[in-house]
Amino acid sequence: MKSIFHEYFFQKHILVQEKNAEKGNQAETLFALANLFGIRIVSGAELVTESMIKFTSGQLGTNVPEPFYRGFPDSVRELSPDQRLFDQIVHYLVTYGFGDFSKPGHSLFEKDFERIAFKEDAQIKEFSVITTEEAEKRLREAVTDMLKSTRQLNFERFDLLKAYLKDYDYEVRHCASKNTAIRLLVDARDLRFAGFLSLADVMKVADEMNYIGYGKDDIRDMNWKNKDRVFLTKLLDQKLSGKAVDYRECYEKKALWSGLLHHIHYRPKAPCGREFLKAMHGKGNHSVYSEFEKFLKTGKVYLATTVLTNGKGSGAVLRNLDYILSRCTNMDQRREIVDRIPADNGIVLLQLYMKYKRAAMYGSNSPRVFRFTRHNLMTVHEETQHEVRRRRTDLPNEVNRWLAGEILGKMKKHFHGRLGKVYIDPAMKNIALPLQEDVSQGGFGVLTKGSRLPIDNTKKVRAFTYWERVNDIDLAVFGLTIDGEQEEFSWRTMAGKTPDAIVFSGDETSGFEGGSEFFDVDLDVLQKNYPGIRYMVFTDNVYSGTPFDQCFCKAGYMLRDRMDSGEIFEPKTVESSFMVTCNSTFAYLFGIDVAKREFVWMNIARQGKTKVAGEHPMEFLIDYFGITEIINMYTFFEMLASRTTEDPAEAEVIVSDTIPEDGRPVIRSYDFEKIMAYMQ
Repeated sequence: MKSIFHEYFFQKHILVQEKNAEKGNQAETLFALANLFGIRIVSGAELVTESMIKFTSGQLGTNVPEPFYRGFPDSVRELSPDQRLFDQIVHYLVTYGFGDFSKPGHSLFEKDFERIAFKEDAQIKEFSVITTEEAEKRLREAVTDMLKSTRQLNFERFDLLKAYLKDYDYEVRHCASKNTAIRLLVDARDLRFAGFLSLADVMKVADEMNYIGYGKDDIRDMNWKNKDRVFLTKLLDQKLSGKAVDYRECYEKKALWSGLLHHIHYRPKAPCGREFLKAMHGKGNHSVYSEFEKFLKTGKVYLATTVLTNGKGSGAVLRNLDYILSRCTNMDQRREIVDRIPADNGIVLLQLYMKYKRAAMYGSNSPRVFRFTRHNLMTVHEETQHEVRRRRTDLPNEVNRWLAGEILGKMKKHFHGRLGKVYIDPAMKNIALPLQEDVSQGGFGVLTKGSRLPIDNTKKVRAFTYWERVNDIDLAVFGLTIDGEQEEFSWRTMAGKTPDAIVFSGDETSGFEGGSEFFDVDLDVLQKNYPGIRYMVFTDNVYSGTPFDQCFCKAGYMLRDRMDSGEIFEPKTVESSFMVTCNSTFAYLFGIDVAKREFVWMNIARQGKTKVAGEHPMEFLIDYFGITEIINMYTFFEMLASRTTEDPAEAEVIVSDTIPEDGRPVIRSYDFEKIMAYMQ
């Protein structure tokens, strides 16, 4: 079984016994897993093999490179601000000044130090061991769930899907996500995947080919090789081979179509192809949206909505709901439109409920922040004051509150009764739904954006990143006030200060063969010394300019005793460790709600070539700290249940991270594929 499958199961606290693996030394292996990594095997102990020790080491890390200050954090506190500043200036002169990146840099002033034995209390990680046969069965179920979901897959899950389709000769008979179908089509160049797409989707295929093959994110900028023109021509021939083809949707991007058809020198074979070519190069626009706009301009809002529903489906109506309702002159008109919207798109209903609930809670007078996802990267746009003044789709707060209630009612009707009697662990109130996980990275301990985990009062958070094949990756942390003002804690802001609540391990700029950086955060001291800071956000950026997907980079966090002992990096205390693999130089990792002493997941890959973390305002991230107050795993599975029970023994389905499997369906916080399938 490929390593990508083993890594997938490790994220779910499962180790897989390889076929024909050498057995023996099971007691020693169980002891090593517990002693080195804090892993207790709760089922399948008889299946453990020695190879699991090396594999687990790779997942949680053991030979992590030393940071700039090898005695971190104590040695950092012992040095004066002037000494630390001089250390870094000399190191920068050697590396970026003289171009000598041959060996990792270390302090000129740091005294010798002696490690003491690791004595900290570490939380036990409970794992199961399964056979390869059982693993293959579960993989098939996961792949089936991925293909059921209309949500975009992140890079990790898409790679897993590709690997499974190749290794297990899985025939894809259904693919709900057009994005997934397009990526599979472009990757495999197998026209069978085109069966899940419409003619209008061919433009999206071209955009994906332009990005993957040529690194261009603008479809108007094309300079393709002949083989790519030939492939797209074959795809178009397939879509235009019928006696009649509906190309009305293509009018929405008519200018782009005209350019694309010209670039590939398309010569249609069938009469309908010639008709399509003439339409895209000719005058006139007969798109659904064009007709929709005509009715809106004449005040016929209900007719406009009917046109959009018939031509594009209820999802298009829901996505344009602000625009439609802002053209209504009274509440009766609004009620008529909302009442008639079919409740058949669970994902869009969930997204809109969050949108209107948030608008009702926080108001809509301030500049709005728009988040766009393209090619698995997030782009953020905050309205300018000019754009705020020119808004035409504002809805009053009382309308937002009403809409949130109406959509909640539609959601309950849509989801109710899919499951039988369900037990839902109260801890699931802190776990968010996977609504925008396409911009995330995967790994051990990773949860959905906005999910919360408690931080023990006796612990401090130690964030880490380590890397190879690139000289300089910077770990930074930002404090945010409730109003969104931010304060940066990084090498450039901390070098001349005496460390107190936050201790930084130094800026390692010569880590091509292996570098690392760490931050320690003591929340008690932070609240005392920085009373205005409510949230903290950790980021990673590649100062060298190489995208993360072209190097090796891991990030995560540990919970350590406030007076820690032992190694800087101790696998037993690792709560999460994940690969940063996005095609970007910048990523938001995770956050802390300081007042509630809770860890909050971010895990967002941001588009761009940012080399310095402080270049972007981070106020928009505050939204993620409140996601679970609007909807969470508990409230979602409450809707899915025919009824709930407080006794797990009575349940037909269990939603919990702590109750062991016993043959009944169990859904964990990290079972993203199952959850996304239920969200349809």
